[in-house]
Formats: sequence, C-alpha cells, structure tokens
Amino acid sequence: MSTPPDGLPVYRVLTGPDDERFCRRVSEALALGYELHEGPAVTFNGENVIVAQAVVWPEGR
Repeated sequence: MSTPPDGLPVYRVLTGPDDERFCRRVSEALALGYELHEGPAVTFNGENVIVAQAVVWPEGR
C-alpha cells in the first residue's frame, strides 16, 4: 500500500465550522486522492454548525 503525500496519515478527521474554509479542506483532501469515509457528523454548538468528516487513503493507491 502506498502512503499519502507529504507524510500525511492514512486516516484523517477534518473538523470545523460548516463554512467555505471547511469545504475547501475536504475538497483539497479529495484532490490529493483521499476518499470520504461514511457521511459527515454534524452538531450545533449554540452559535455555529460544526462538521466532522473522516477521509481515508485508499488501499492499493
């Protein structure tokens, strides 16, 4: 199994407010070759919607 670029881990959980910056981080991970792992988790902290999205490096890449 190859490894992700730049020493990144095989499994990552991206978290943050549900905004353009968060969406860009997920999009960047996908562009590197990561795949979504399941759907996102969403919560509300009383002020903002907070999202968590796991991404994984596919085996055999």
